[in-house]
Amino acid sequence: MLYQLGWATLPGLRGLSCSEFRATPTDAPDNERGVAVEFASDAERDEFLRRMEEYFRARRFTNAADAFDTVKACALEYAAKR
Repeated sequence: MLYQLGWATLPGLRGLSCSEFRATPTDAPDNERGVAVEFASDAERDEFLRRMEEYFRARRFTNAADAFDTVKACALEYAAKR
């Protein structure tokens, strides 16, 4: 099933952080303002979201564009490896 990924980018004392990753089922992916990824099962989707939370927990960014591009690249890299 195809999912549109979303996340929160929040300010902090050490820069912007990304968290609250979510995947919403979609029939019309929006790759201009986000990223869509296909998962074979709910378990695969849940594991991906857990890994994204873990990976980005300690990462900080200086601006929203950098945060967005980094998360998008990470998700697309995951999709390409499958």
